[in-house]
Amino acid sequence: MNNNIGDYMEKNEYKKIVDSHKPKENRLANSIISFLVGGFIGVIAVFLTDLYSYLFDITSKDASLFMIITLIFFACLFTSLGFFDKWVNFARCGLIIPITGFAHSMMSSALEFKKEGLIYGIGSNMFKLAGSVIVYGVVSASIFASIRYLFFGGV
Repeated sequence: MNNNIGDYMEKNEYKKIVDSHKPKENRLANSIISFLVGGFIGVIAVFLTDLYSYLFDITSKDASLFMIITLIFFACLFTSLGFFDKWVNFARCGLIIPITGFAHSMMSSALEFKKEGLIYGIGSNMFKLAGSVIVYGVVSASIFASIRYLFFGGV
């Protein structure tokens, strides 16, 4: 067993060296970029909703469904073409938090395991990351709905 003080010192020195060469994160710049990109996605969403509402002469509620489908389609398309990962490295949460991030996580898993076939590859691995998002989304929505019902009644 090699648990002497020399090994401990080497590990600490190694950690210091690694930490000194690790790139520093500029959280303010990342936050501003995420905010702007997320806002831009929101502007695109409103534009698409208005466009679909005008073109198809439907309500904004119905047009918003088409907008969501459009955003999901393009997120999946850009993921499969390899663009989305590069954009996420730049935009961070601005692209991951909207519905585009959910579509990206599912499409990435599907592409990663496509060689294993439709059932054991794509079907069983598509929800690896998205499954936890669904579970915690449903749980948090249930908790929020219960709190709202307790404090505000059935409103």
